[in-house]
Amino acid sequence: MVLLSPFVLEALSGSKGVDWNRLSQIGAAYGFTSAIVSALALAGVAVSLVVQNRQARAEQVQGIRSYYLELVRLELDDMPLFQPVWGDTDIVDPHEQKRHVYADLMMNYAWMGFEIGTIREGLLRDMLAGMFAGEAGRHYWSRAHTSWIPSTSASRVGRRFLAIVGEEHARAVASGPPTRSTIASRPPAVPPAGASPALRTSVGALIGLGAGLALGSLLRSRR
Repeated sequence: MVLLSPFVLEALSGSKGVDWNRLSQIGAAYGFTSAIVSALALAGVAVSLVVQNRQARAEQVQGIRSYYLELVRLELDDMPLFQPVWGDTDIVDPHEQKRHVYADLMMNYAWMGFEIGTIREGLLRDMLAGMFAGEAGRHYWSRAHTSWIPSTSASRVGRRFLAIVGEEHARAVASGPPTRSTIASRPPAVPPAGASPALRTSVGALIGLGAGLALGSLLRSRR
């Protein structure tokens, strides 16, 4: 194509001989269009690199959050065993502990969707309005909002997310008292002091044996 380009330009110019000055002028006339096409191609390559970088970043974040989700599932399955690993907490009621962990999962889901663009601002505000209408959601954000600031305030999207959550929380608090949960709290059963499980089992077996012997004696006397 490089070798044939002068002859193509000669045909376009309509001249009989090879006039290199004329051909250079014709080629220069197409230089502006060639520069535009080259710039568009370069811009397309740049955009594709940016999109690939964002996709790779989103996949990394998704992998980390999936691992975090598995850890939280283990914690929900056995709160008394795994919750102390995360540190001391002032939440005593086991139901409240599980609500706090579940609210944290909901907030992480909202943040991930808002960050990658699948959850728009209108949907986010609707989700937060329902969450902060209840007592559990308000208690969660009151305890956890300080821990969200370092992890999300580094980016513009993160700062916007924190602003939206703060606005919806303040609007819910200003609207009145929260909706209380209909599930009664069940405090964990505390075994009697000084009684070990083996001792309680032995005492129960002896009581059952004595009751059985007394019942058998009574039936024999009646016969």
